[in-house]
Amino acid sequence: MGSGLGWALREGGHDVVTSLAGRSARTAGLAREAGLRIVARPADVLAEADVVLVVTPPGAAVDAAREIAATTGTGRPLVVDLNAISPATATTAAELLTAAGFDFVDGSISGPPPTVRPGARLYLSGTRAAEVAALRWTHARPVVVGDRVGAASAVKMSTASVYKGLMGLLTQAIRAAGAYDVLEPVMADLGESFGTPYEVALAATKAHRYVAEMAEIARSQAAAGLTPALFEAFAEIWAEIADRPLADGRPETLPRGITARQVADGLPVRARLRE
Repeated sequence: MGSGLGWALREGGHDVVTSLAGRSARTAGLAREAGLRIVARPADVLAEADVVLVVTPPGAAVDAAREIAATTGTGRPLVVDLNAISPATATTAAELLTAAGFDFVDGSISGPPPTVRPGARLYLSGTRAAEVAALRWTHARPVVVGDRVGAASAVKMSTASVYKGLMGLLTQAIRAAGAYDVLEPVMADLGESFGTPYEVALAATKAHRYVAEMAEIARSQAAAGLTPALFEAFAEIWAEIADRPLADGRPETLPRGITARQVADGLPVRARLRE
């Protein structure tokens, strides 16, 4: 997602800089394909940039904020947290950064990376959200939802609860149908109303990220006065899926024609049914 957003800004005419220090070979490849300018260290990014977009797995959001806050030097760019985190976690990140002299914008992303399919929506909140929205975005649409930190994250927590919750339900339905050997009638009955086998497989490759995201959704729902139990359970489901062979695949190389049977076989149920 980070490289995709960087590409969207580069296409708009911005100089987009990033560091690959400590990043995977896959991330490095995506950044280079997106045409981003590479510098040696994250500190170099902070020294050069006017706006820093933070896109990490949800569980790393606070650590990323803490790392930025601890960076020495005079550079204090505007920091935009675009992670899938609860309003409370966004507030924690904001407090860390503002205490270190950085201005903060809360943000969230809905949709795939612009390099995969144009049209991602960027929800933004905070006193400087309009400045981020005014950047020369291409293939992505910024939406300012207010000046309160946490509002943009609340949008993501609500929408992701539907998108990833439904995908978790479909994934479990395919796995159960595979275990009972009734995949064909189940898939015929469901059609593509809730998603396709390809979409299930794609979600499986990202399951390790979804675990912390479900925990953040549970936290946000609890803070809203709702039970966190549903999304605590989804966190368990995605953790189990992340431990299956299909989850080891790369989204870029996943075959579009993957079948429900292949999905079920790639996400095996540990205990077989006993008659």
